[in-house]
Amino acid sequence: MLINPFTKAMRKFREDRSGVSAVEFALILPVFALLFFASIEVSFLMLVDRKVTQTASTLGDLVARATAVSNSDLDDIFHASNALFQPYDGSKARMRVTSVQQNGTKTEVLWSEAQNMTAYSKGASVTIPSGLLENGQSVVISEVSYDYDSTLGYFLPSTKVLDETFYLRPRRTETVERR
Repeated sequence: MLINPFTKAMRKFREDRSGVSAVEFALILPVFALLFFASIEVSFLMLVDRKVTQTASTLGDLVARATAVSNSDLDDIFHASNALFQPYDGSKARMRVTSVQQNGTKTEVLWSEAQNMTAYSKGASVTIPSGLLENGQSVVISEVSYDYDSTLGYFLPSTKVLDETFYLRPRRTETVERR
């Protein structure tokens, strides 16, 4: 039986397994590269989210520990809060700290100070979670918001807004006064 040279070459090509590993690698590499870079991006996002949470907690805690705060005290607290964002730029974070008091059915702002966002006006009504305050009690509200732009730019194409709000009771007094 005569075998056609073309058929013989095709059979030899079909039975040759020397390049299978390279083909499998070429097919799997893009999937693994995508997973690798996506996990890096998610870890960066989680790191910034933790910094937002830590900053909101610290901002409120530093104010809630005081019996009274002055403008210079609040400036120092905001500068310290900015430092918590390192290696990210904390000066871009929007922060607000507010002292509120429950008066009957209304929660009123005693004072408010903000960085990169608007402070509440004195006497303004704010909404807080129900059951948090009874009549005459006060709480310090700290809010931090940060716009996270993707480091790699491909996996999170739009800016993600990360924000956190903390409610802390004053520690050494009924209300934290503003000097």
